[in-house]
Amino acid sequence: MKSPREIIERLNKLKKTIERHRYLYHVLDKQEISDAALDSLKRELSEIESEYPELTTSDSPSQRVAGEPLKEFEKIIHKVPQWSLGDAFTEEDIRNFDERVKKALKKELGSSTPKREPDSHTEYVCELKIDGLKVVFHYEKGLFVRAVTRGDGKVGEDVTRNIKTIESLPLKLAEPLDMILEGEVWMSKKNFAELNKEREKKGEPLFANPRNVAAGSIRQLDPKIAKERKLDSFIYDIAYASGKMPATQIEELEFIRRLGFKVNKNFRLCRTVDDIVKYWKEWQKRAQKEDYLIDGAVIKVNKRAYQEALGYTGKSPRYAIAFKFPAEQVTTVVEDIALQVGRTGVVTPVARLRPVSVAGSVVSRATLHNEDEIKRLDARIGDTVVLQKAGDVIPDIVSVIKEMRTGKETPFVFPEKIAACGDDGRIERIPGQVAYRCVNKNSFAQQKRRLYYFASKKAFDIEGLGPKIIDQLIDNGLVSSYGDIFTLKKGDLLNLPRFAEKSADNLISSIEKSKNVSLARLLIALSVPQVGEETANDIAEHFKDIKKIQGASFEELEEVSGIGPVVAKSVRDWFADETNRRNLEKLLENIKIKKVAAPISAGSDFFGKTFALTGALKTLTRDEAKEMIRKIGGKISSAVSSKTDYVVAGDGAGSKLGKAKELGVKVLTENEFLKHLGAQLPSR
Repeated sequence: MKSPREIIERLNKLKKTIERHRYLYHVLDKQEISDAALDSLKRELSEIESEYPELTTSDSPSQRVAGEPLKEFEKIIHKVPQWSLGDAFTEEDIRNFDERVKKALKKELGSSTPKREPDSHTEYVCELKIDGLKVVFHYEKGLFVRAVTRGDGKVGEDVTRNIKTIESLPLKLAEPLDMILEGEVWMSKKNFAELNKEREKKGEPLFANPRNVAAGSIRQLDPKIAKERKLDSFIYDIAYASGKMPATQIEELEFIRRLGFKVNKNFRLCRTVDDIVKYWKEWQKRAQKEDYLIDGAVIKVNKRAYQEALGYTGKSPRYAIAFKFPAEQVTTVVEDIALQVGRTGVVTPVARLRPVSVAGSVVSRATLHNEDEIKRLDARIGDTVVLQKAGDVIPDIVSVIKEMRTGKETPFVFPEKIAACGDDGRIERIPGQVAYRCVNKNSFAQQKRRLYYFASKKAFDIEGLGPKIIDQLIDNGLVSSYGDIFTLKKGDLLNLPRFAEKSADNLISSIEKSKNVSLARLLIALSVPQVGEETANDIAEHFKDIKKIQGASFEELEEVSGIGPVVAKSVRDWFADETNRRNLEKLLENIKIKKVAAPISAGSDFFGKTFALTGALKTLTRDEAKEMIRKIGGKISSAVSSKTDYVVAGDGAGSKLGKAKELGVKVLTENEFLKHLGAQLPSR
């Protein structure tokens, strides 16, 4: 448990750090850490202040709405205060918000609250939270007269000339009303990618994201620059109107649209909290497909009369909340750094973290990759760090927030020995590489991990043979090498805990089914250093026979497309090792290798093209899709780059889809992919 002094020290560090990054972001249009990471720091500050309210001061970042306006623009006092929405991050947060709304309405409205439907007054409207720049738009007698940034909520900047360059904003309304409206100015992902391409050609630094470009463009003194950026807008709220205001938020959005504004069409009336959560989850999957950045949903009480009854706190409206998507970047503390031995003997440093929720799940570990990465980050035990996680990818430490240091942080030094390496435990740096490895190449820890991987889905795919079962087999002396798996009998298993007739039968059946394997999968399963999925496929297609690979020279291996000297040496060394040769011979006695099918080389538009897959495919598994691509001579990449030719996107496509749009890589839906192939689905 932390002492009062440590708590106050952490609080002050957080306040100082948050203020610095808020000033960089809102005032100077600069960004050193992501919005999600800054939100994470703010959330930690709020949690401390909530637990120790006596530590909350008027100058705390938690008490502010936004940053100060720039000095170059005329300052405008807002006629209507610009509030900052409170944040929700979990389903529990949204349910708490709903309870607060119901409780406050019951107090404010008393007997006027409808009795026949207790929840009828808590209908909500869900709208997408666009990640752009908030702007306030003024109209007099239907004519556009002024646009002002939010600034600090009380005073903003006059950016009228730049806003006039946005084509989606009407300069004259369909009705001659005096109005103040609020909306978001944004740049499309497509225009952002084109802008960065032009800057790259000119040797200019690239922009970080569309949100920063939108903010920077609106704050340009020359409106020609804003016009060239092709900005867009969505209007979502009427802050003031001279006529009668619509009775509900839904009606308000429709009215705004009729006046001539661009309104985001993806709003929805939700009658229950479950409806809200469903909308939020749905858009987590769909957000990447849109051409604008979305970082959550905004939830508003639908009826205006109830909005007015609920009113505002000192900072935020009580009737609305921002329901943010699970952050892919958060901040946490490195509590320790440990070393883990992998299946190829490579020693990887792993950060043990203060548990934190990122991308929808709680994590307490993150890879630090190698010694050079630790030095590059200058990561130390006790540091506050920015943690990133996308989808199912292993969490990664992006950066260290060095201004949070207290002087008690401890640098990490690689030891000379690790017990998990076996023997005398010595480790060595691999010549010409950044990684360390065990000098003893057959340690018990490596043995287990190799067997885990051998039975995994990417390799032999032996259903039911997971790490716990493999541990049992090893502990009981039943398995010590790959070939031993295929000599197991039902009786061997029945002697083990938790094995009965049926479970033993099922495992033996799974092992039997896996005996017929492709050459590429065999190579993957052997845990040859430097040989991943695509390299294994390249080697298999080139040699087509395991005996030829065993006898291949360094020069012959270098002739394989995509293989350089490092990989060639690694493969040659592995097959030259006597222990590896013996284990392979024993394995080959018990399995059958499928004949390698030659890829189609003629008449295929996809021959020689590189593909990346993202999202969940409906009619194909990932492996089936990859197999089809290889059959027609295509290649698969795990990442999207300028060398990628196609991205096949399924449901819930992730960051690869956004990257493809940024780089202008052609995106195919699953149907387009199958139609273009003109091929039959592989049988299951």
